[in-house]
Amino acid sequence: MQSFIDDDHGQRPLEVNRTVFIASAALTALLIAITMLFPDRTEALLGLALGWVSDHFGWYYMLALAAYSGFVLFIALSRYGDIRLGPDHATPDFNYVTWAAMLFSAGIGIDLLFFGASEPLAHFLTPPGGTEGALQPAERAAIAQTFLHWGVHGWGLYALVGMALAYFAYRHKMPLALRSALVPLIGRERAAGWIGHTVDTFGVVCTLFGIATSLGIGVLQANAGMTHIFGIESSKLVQATIIVTVIILAGLSAISGVERGVRRLSEINMGFATLLLIALLLMGPTLYLLNGLVQNIGDYFQGLIGKTFDVYAYDGAEGASWKAGWTVFFWAWWLAWSPFVGLFIARISRGRTLREFVLGAMFIPLGFIFAWFSIFGNSAIDLVNNGAVELGEIAVNDPAMGLFAFFDHYPAASLWSGLAVVLGLIFFITSADSGALVLANLSTKGLTSEQDAPIWLRLFWAALTGLITLGLLFAGGFNSLQSVVVVSALPFSVILLLFMWSLHYSLRQEATKRKAENIDFAPAIPDKGLGWKERLSRIVHFPSRRFVEQFLRETVEPAMAEVSQALNQRGLDTELSHDAEDHRLRLQVKHGNEMDFFYMVNLIGCAKPVFALGQSGNIAAHHEHERYYRAEVFLREGGQEYDLVGYSKAQVINDILNQYERHMQFLHLDR
Repeated sequence: MQSFIDDDHGQRPLEVNRTVFIASAALTALLIAITMLFPDRTEALLGLALGWVSDHFGWYYMLALAAYSGFVLFIALSRYGDIRLGPDHATPDFNYVTWAAMLFSAGIGIDLLFFGASEPLAHFLTPPGGTEGALQPAERAAIAQTFLHWGVHGWGLYALVGMALAYFAYRHKMPLALRSALVPLIGRERAAGWIGHTVDTFGVVCTLFGIATSLGIGVLQANAGMTHIFGIESSKLVQATIIVTVIILAGLSAISGVERGVRRLSEINMGFATLLLIALLLMGPTLYLLNGLVQNIGDYFQGLIGKTFDVYAYDGAEGASWKAGWTVFFWAWWLAWSPFVGLFIARISRGRTLREFVLGAMFIPLGFIFAWFSIFGNSAIDLVNNGAVELGEIAVNDPAMGLFAFFDHYPAASLWSGLAVVLGLIFFITSADSGALVLANLSTKGLTSEQDAPIWLRLFWAALTGLITLGLLFAGGFNSLQSVVVVSALPFSVILLLFMWSLHYSLRQEATKRKAENIDFAPAIPDKGLGWKERLSRIVHFPSRRFVEQFLRETVEPAMAEVSQALNQRGLDTELSHDAEDHRLRLQVKHGNEMDFFYMVNLIGCAKPVFALGQSGNIAAHHEHERYYRAEVFLREGGQEYDLVGYSKAQVINDILNQYERHMQFLHLDR
C-alpha cells in the first residue's frame, strides 16, 4: 500500500477540476433537457425502470443497507473505534450541540415536515402487505414501519460515507472527495485519472438531483403553507418566487462558509424544530404520546431484524408494489443522498474518533427522529380515530397540505402553521447552501481537507440548483427526477461496498502499525556524566522561544541530517526539509510502494505553569514572559506529545531510530 501523506507545506492553489465540472454539468443538462422536452415519455420510461429495479434488486437493497449499518457499528465497537479522524492531537471543530444540529439539518431537512404526519397516516390507513392480522395493532405497526424508513439504516449509510471520506481526508491528508476512499484499492494514479473523475462526476450529479428534488418538495410545502395561512393561491409564479428567494439566501449562507452560515442556520433550525415538537407534545394527549414514544421505540428495535430482511416475498403483486413504493424507494433515496450528506458530515467532523463519529452520526439525530415521527404520527392517528377522517384523506392524497390540516386541530393553528413555513424555508436554505458547498468542493482540485472551494464556484452551483428546480417545476418533471435519483442509487450502492473494503483494509493496516509502535527496542542513550540533577533541571526548564529555535538549529537539524545521510548511503531515498517560518523540521524516508516514514519536530508555544511565574491565579499567557516553548515530535499520525528540548544530538538520533525501527516493524507485520 502506498503512502497517503502529501506534502502540505503552505496552501495549494485552488483550481476547478474541468473534467468533473464539465462532465457533470453536461450530463445534468442533458437529463434535464430530455425530462423537460419529453416529460410524459420520460416519466413513463423512468417509472418502468424504477419498477424493474425494485422487482429485480429489492432483495439486494435490503441486504446492502443491512451490511452498511452492520459494518459501521462493527468499526465503532471494535479496536478501530479510538482512531481519530485527523492527527492524534486533533480536536473537534464543533461542539456536540452544533455538530448534532448540522447533522440533523443536512441529513433530513424539509422531509421531516413533509412526511411527519403523512407517512404514519398512510401506513395506518393503507397498511403494507402482511400487516393486517399481525400481532401489533395497526397504530403501532404504522409507527414502527415509519421508524424503519427513517432509522438506523439511513443514518448508518450516511455514517459509512462520511467516515470513509473523513478518515482518508483528515487521517491521510487526501482531498475530501469520493475518489479518495478508493485509493487503497485502485492506487493514487487511477484515482487521479478517469476512474476518479467518474466517481466524483457521479457524486456531483446525484447530489444535484437529490437537492433539486428536495427543493421541489420544499417549495410545494412552502406554497401549501402560504395558501393555508394567507390564502395565496398555489401557482408557478409563487413557487418560482420562493425558489429564487431561497437560492439567494442560500448563496449568502454558502459565502460565509460552514463555520458561520451553515452552522448558525442549523442551530436556528434545531431550535425551531424542538419548539414545534414540544408545543405539539404539550397541546396533545401528553401522557398518551410519551407512552407511545417508549412503546414505538421498543416495537422498532424488537422487530428490526425481521423488518430489515422483509421483502414481502409471500404477499404477491400487492406486496411487491408496496415495497417498491415505500421501503425500496426510501433505501434508494438515502443512497442517492449519501454522497452529499456524507461529504458534508465528513467536512464538519474533523477531530472526532471513529467511535464517536459513528455513534453520534447514527444515534444523535435518531433520537430526535423517533420523537418527531412518534409524536406527530400518534397525534395524527389519534385525531383520525376520533373522527377527523378528512385529515387522513388530505395527508394521504396531498402530503404537503396534510401538515397544515393537522395543525388546524390545535389551538393557535396559524401560529404553528407559520412556524412550520419558516422552519421549512430554513431547512430549504440549509439543504441548498450545504449542497452548493459540497458540489463546489467536488469540482475543485488542489483542495486540502481543511479548505473549501472558491466562493464564486459555490455561488455557481447554488444558482444552477435553483435553475434546475425552476425548470423542472415548469416542466412538471419532479416525479421523473425522483425516479432518476432512485435508479442512479443502484450503481452507487456498489461503490459503497468498495468503500467498506477499502476502509477496513486501511484500518487493519493502521492497527498493525499501532501494534508495532508498542514495541520498545532500545533505551535512550545517556551522555557520559549526565546525572540525575541535570535530568531534573531539564524537567523543570521552561525555555524561551529563542532558546528552542537555537536547539532546533544546532542539535535537532544536525541529528536529522546525519540520519538522512546514513540512510542515503544505504540506498534509501530521504528528504530533509526545514520550514523556517513555522520552525518545523521534517525527515521523510521513502519506501516506494510501501508506507513512508515521517519524523517531524515542531516548535510549540505553551503557557507556563503558575509556579514557574512565581504568582497565583489563572494564567492567560498573553505576554511572551508567560509562555515557554517545546520541540515536540510528530509522526505521520500526528503529535506524540513529548519534548526533545535538553536532548543531546546522540539522544535525538536514538529517538529517530526508535521511531524508525517501530515503523520498519510495522512494515514487516503488514507484509
